[in-house]
Amino acid sequence: MTNRELEVLREKLENINLQLLALLNERAAIVKQIGEVKKKAGIPRFDPVRERKMLDDLVARNEGPFDNATIKHLFKQIFKASLDLQQEDVKKHLLVSRKRQEEDTVIQIRDVLIGGAAKEIMAGPCAVESYGQVRAVAQALRQAGVKILRGGAFKPRTSPYDFQGLGEEGLKILKDVADEFGLITVSEIVNPAHLDMAARYIDIIQIGARNMQNFELLKAAGEADIPVLLKRGMSSTIEEFLFAAEYIVSRGNAQVILMERGIRTFEKWTRNSLDISAVPLLKQESHLPVFVDVTHSTGRKDILVPCAKAALAAGADGVMVEVHPDPSTALSDASQQLDIDQFHEFVNGLKKSGLFSEMIGSK
Repeated sequence: MTNRELEVLREKLENINLQLLALLNERAAIVKQIGEVKKKAGIPRFDPVRERKMLDDLVARNEGPFDNATIKHLFKQIFKASLDLQQEDVKKHLLVSRKRQEEDTVIQIRDVLIGGAAKEIMAGPCAVESYGQVRAVAQALRQAGVKILRGGAFKPRTSPYDFQGLGEEGLKILKDVADEFGLITVSEIVNPAHLDMAARYIDIIQIGARNMQNFELLKAAGEADIPVLLKRGMSSTIEEFLFAAEYIVSRGNAQVILMERGIRTFEKWTRNSLDISAVPLLKQESHLPVFVDVTHSTGRKDILVPCAKAALAAGADGVMVEVHPDPSTALSDASQQLDIDQFHEFVNGLKKSGLFSEMIGSK
């Protein structure tokens, strides 16, 4: 074969490459159109029956020199790329995406800006047990300059025999104490029917890890006119977490705070594994405020300060920690809650770190 013959064949190959490229892009454009039609009709993007039929048809028409296995492999890659293209298209259009909104969402509740320049701490007992218990914690928060009081009134527990919370009475206690000390309140709601009632007492509703994919609750929260603190599920991916937030925002409620609270792994030395990489990823992919629950992610008092520092250094807008006047008598999560003195040490440790340069009424 002469050099000229080789050049002619190479030119043919390059022309075929260009034709293939044009056809692949044309195919991709059609796939995107199909994706839009499926989205409007509520049809799943991936159709395994349809893919199998297309592969069978291609194999039946294959005349070589590629064998059938190779043809299947090549077209499966094309099909996968097309599905990925549809998914990327969906991500670009997510309301929670940084691609849709470049500036950070800042949620204002009275004099507190969540997601703004200042870092915030949410603190309080795992469960509301009594007026005296919550008041003692609220007084400590006020002394430390912390403005957000957390406390569980409805407690979804792993065991049905564990303390389930005081319900509406617990929310009333939170409100009475918060009004006295000028604090903002956050508490978990587990039933969509309780949202309107909860809004009368608290400032932020929390959707816990076990309810992150309770889609009816997410939809109801999206239709409520109250900020929502959404915790990441214990076995959820970051993508699933953002889609859960999208359920809320897509219903009209853009006041959503994301909270990393640790994920379930094989590790036994901590209650969960704190996924610190989730913080910069969430800040990069979404415009929503991001907090880290250092209590539930670690379950250990002795490493709360360094983990909170790591969260803030990674870009978190704040942290959550559990506090109880007498943890040994707590009705839930006794071993992981800080007492009042330990809480003051925790706050002072963060203030001294310099990571709270614009923090919470620094004293």
